[in-house]
Amino acid sequence: MKIDRMSTPSFLVPEKSWIEISPDSDFSLHNLPYGVARLPKGETAVVVAVGDYVLNLSRLYKKGFFPELKAKKNPFRGHSLNAFIALGRPAWTYVRHRLLALLNSKNQELQSRKDLSKVLIPQSLLAFLLPVEISNYTDFYSSMEHASNVGKMFRPDGEALLPNWKHIPVGYHGRASSIVVSGYPIRRPKGQTLPEGAQVPVFGPSRLLDFELEMAFVVGKSNALGESVLVDEAEEHVFGMVLFNDWSARDIQKWEYVPLGPFLAKNFASSMSPWVVTMDALQPFRTEAPVQDTEVLPYLKEKKRGTYDIQLFVDIQAGALPPATVCRSNFKYLYWTMAQQLAHHTVGGCNMQIGDVCASGTISGPSPDSFGSMLELSWKGSKPLQIGEGVERGFLQDGDVVEMRAFCEKPGVRVGFGSVKTEILPSN
Repeated sequence: MKIDRMSTPSFLVPEKSWIEISPDSDFSLHNLPYGVARLPKGETAVVVAVGDYVLNLSRLYKKGFFPELKAKKNPFRGHSLNAFIALGRPAWTYVRHRLLALLNSKNQELQSRKDLSKVLIPQSLLAFLLPVEISNYTDFYSSMEHASNVGKMFRPDGEALLPNWKHIPVGYHGRASSIVVSGYPIRRPKGQTLPEGAQVPVFGPSRLLDFELEMAFVVGKSNALGESVLVDEAEEHVFGMVLFNDWSARDIQKWEYVPLGPFLAKNFASSMSPWVVTMDALQPFRTEAPVQDTEVLPYLKEKKRGTYDIQLFVDIQAGALPPATVCRSNFKYLYWTMAQQLAHHTVGGCNMQIGDVCASGTISGPSPDSFGSMLELSWKGSKPLQIGEGVERGFLQDGDVVEMRAFCEKPGVRVGFGSVKTEILPSN
């Protein structure tokens, strides 16, 4: 497999596929995102989304469609992408370009097979699982607009940004075990809160439940304990990206976060899209990152500073009302890039593992309708959002359904992440 990403660009895509794909589909030939599905007969396998269908990569591998992919066992069989990711970038690039060849309308290898229905399966027949086995999860705080908004709310007489914010990508270690896939409902968490004017805390369900609009990257290449990843090599350690909702209980967080930061306010759940969009698919949407007006230390200084133009949306549906779009943001607003996040994460010698997930933190933009959380959109509940006739929200209520969507688009090219859709259940 002497295939290099730079010599075989990801946008060498056939003009037409033999699979019908709607022009507004997130899952165009330019995309080919990976997921894990429970198939109709109960087995699980790695799949690739193409329009309204998936390709069963486990079966394709068994039938010899990837002759140059040398692995000790089928890397597409099982409940996660980790075995495939561990094969490394030459394997990722080979599989991508092999799939593009197989999907070309001029190629008869796959489309003429009698057993095609066992390989090409409608998404509607499948249940999707978390795409990766996550050993570790880190959440960053990389949006200057979000950090500034929070600072203005809680420190109105001081500086919006804390002194360290423009010098390091602030982050914390989260809880990997409570990350769930889109469609899995979450329960309103319980914990201690301190009511306004009270001297002692009370225990009960959170009253200020919030979403956080985030993206996350999946680590594709590990580093040894004690070794660090250089900032200009960091993206070579990234397999792909997912859409991410890092739920937050604001009232619990306000009481507990001093002095060590988030705990129960964050560990009850985070929701993730079932599709991992590869970095190869995202290359056509690379763009400039925001200018950093404060000099960063050498280990964070990028020779070619860049990010990705990913459009983001959040809808809230209350009961039988139609969904209301409450947020329109973009990944490109983030002050700290993925490369800087990973370089900082490992500079002390932390060993990242394949499948680790690093989330961006809330992604807010410059305008009020681009704020990535209810905390900001309703300004701490003081300006409730109208989400339907006579219906408003300061924070989320039981029964609400939150759906996040993300896609990149330019003329003739669309690459999407699908969605993260979650219903909020009452506390038990």
